[in-house]
Amino acid sequence: MDKAPEAFRTISEVADELDVPKHVLRFWEGKFAQLKPMKRGGGRRYYRPEDVALLRGIRFLLYNDGYTIRGVQKILREHGPRYVMEFRRIAEDHEQEDALDEAPEIPDVAAEAAQIGPASLRNGDRPGRRPEVSTIGALIEEIEACQRILATAKE
Repeated sequence: MDKAPEAFRTISEVADELDVPKHVLRFWEGKFAQLKPMKRGGGRRYYRPEDVALLRGIRFLLYNDGYTIRGVQKILREHGPRYVMEFRRIAEDHEQEDALDEAPEIPDVAAEAAQIGPASLRNGDRPGRRPEVSTIGALIEEIEACQRILATAKE
């Protein structure tokens, strides 16, 4: 029987849902002051839906985006828990949009150079096939997209 979305969750249920061990959730409670599950008799933890959403956001930042604990602490300090809760959803929406956009095929220049051999490249020869203007444009767009992502991550 599934619980209602607004129901409280035990640490086991949250750990299973987020695919992290229970001890990691306890560790995160010590590192992120914003995580405050209710504790009942015997120290049994009950996570509210907001706690679970925050944990999902923290997990996403740590595991998917590669942030450190300190990095996530800084984000929580500067933007608050609501930002972290929404960050995962917004990032997943962008990933879905990006997946829908068909990426142009990027030539494997390293593989072409390996086939031609280093000696011919040293002699000034160019690979047999020149990249098309559209391919170069696609590469530039990809680099600019990467730069935007990096600039956003630095903020």
